[in-house]
Amino acid sequence: MLVGMLDLPWWGIVLVTLTMTHVTIAGVTIFLHRHQAHRALELGPIPSHFFRFWLWLTTGMVTKEWAAIHRKHHAKCETVDDPHSPQVLGLNRVLWGGVLLYVKESRNAETMTRYGHGTPDDWLERHIYTPWQKFGIVLMLGIDIALFGAIPGVLVWGVQMAWIPFWAAGVINGVGHFVGYRNFACADASTNIFPWGILIGGEELHNNHHAFATSAKLSNKWYEFDIGWLYIRLMEMIGWAKVKKVAPRPRFVAARPSIDLEALQAVVTHRYDVMAKYLKSLRQLAHEEFDQLKIDTRESRMMKRLLGKDMDQLKETQKQRLAAVLARSERLSQFYAMRAELEALWARSTASHEQLVRQLQDWIARAERSGIRQLEEFSLRLRSYAV
Repeated sequence: MLVGMLDLPWWGIVLVTLTMTHVTIAGVTIFLHRHQAHRALELGPIPSHFFRFWLWLTTGMVTKEWAAIHRKHHAKCETVDDPHSPQVLGLNRVLWGGVLLYVKESRNAETMTRYGHGTPDDWLERHIYTPWQKFGIVLMLGIDIALFGAIPGVLVWGVQMAWIPFWAAGVINGVGHFVGYRNFACADASTNIFPWGILIGGEELHNNHHAFATSAKLSNKWYEFDIGWLYIRLMEMIGWAKVKKVAPRPRFVAARPSIDLEALQAVVTHRYDVMAKYLKSLRQLAHEEFDQLKIDTRESRMMKRLLGKDMDQLKETQKQRLAAVLARSERLSQFYAMRAELEALWARSTASHEQLVRQLQDWIARAERSGIRQLEEFSLRLRSYAV
C-alpha cells in the first residue's frame, strides 16, 4: 500500500480535507462569483492567480464558463432560459443534477459569447487552464495520494470533486431558489437558506445576493454573517482587494413637501426596503380587517402569505380565495392594488423621468387621501427616503 507523506490520524485527514474544500468554496464565492461574474470587487494579482490555480486543481471549471452561466442565470432567472431554475426544472433535478445542467449550458456558444465577456484571457488561460481543464483535477488526485496515501488520498479527492457540484451547483442553485427565508421581495424565487454563511462561504444568503447582485457583501441583517465578506475585508486591509460596491442602506431626511426627481431616485434606489415596509404595513392592515371579518387564525395566516405575492404567482384556487377576501374589504383591496402601482415605478418601462415623478406624486396623493392609517403613514415614509 502506498503510504502518504503526511502521517495523520483519520480526524486529521478530515480536518485537512474540510480546510481544502473551504478554500475551494472561498475561491468560488470571492473570485468566480463576486469578482468575475459581478465585478463587485477588484482582486490583486496574488489572490487572483492563487484562486485560478486552486480552482483549476480542485474543480476543473473554466472562469469564462462559470461567469457566463451565472450572468445568464441572473438575466433569465426563473424562466425557461434560466440554466438551472428549480421553479422551472424541479428541485430534485437541480439539487442532484446541477452539475449536468452546468455542463450542458457551458456548451452553448451563444451563452459564452453574450455573457462571458471580461474574464481572463491571458497566456495561462489560453494555454493551460482552459485547454487542460481536466488535467488539473488529475494532478490533484496525484497530490492527494502523495500526501495521504492511496485509499485515503482517493477518498479525499472524491470529496473535493463532489464538494462544488453538490453545494454550489446543487444546494445554492436548487434549495436557494426553493426553500428558505426572504429579506427582499425580488421578482425571482431566491431565498436565504441560513442566516450564517459559513459552510458555503456566504452563498447561503442567496436572496440578499439577488436583491443586490453587484454587492461584495452578501449579509444584510444584523444577525446574518457572511464569511466570504470577512475574507474580502482582510484582503482589503493588506491591499489585495478593493471593494467597489455594497448594498445601499436606507437613508432618510425630513419629509419632503413636494415630490421631485430626487425623491423618485431615492425610492427606486431603496425599492427593496420600500417593498419590505409596504408589505409589513399591508399585514398590519390585514390583521385589523381579518378581525372585523371574523376570519379564523389559520385562514388569516394563509391570506397574509398570499397578500405578499402578486396574483400571477398564485395558483388558480389561491387566486379565488384571495379575491374573495379582497371583495369583502375595500380598504384591503385598495392597499393590495396600490402595491402593483408602486412597483411599476422601478419596473422596466418606456416612461420618462417626468412621467414617473408624476406617477409617484399621484400615488402619494391618493395614499394620503385614502383614509387608511397604514397608507398615510407609509406615504410619509416615502417622502423621507434619500439617496
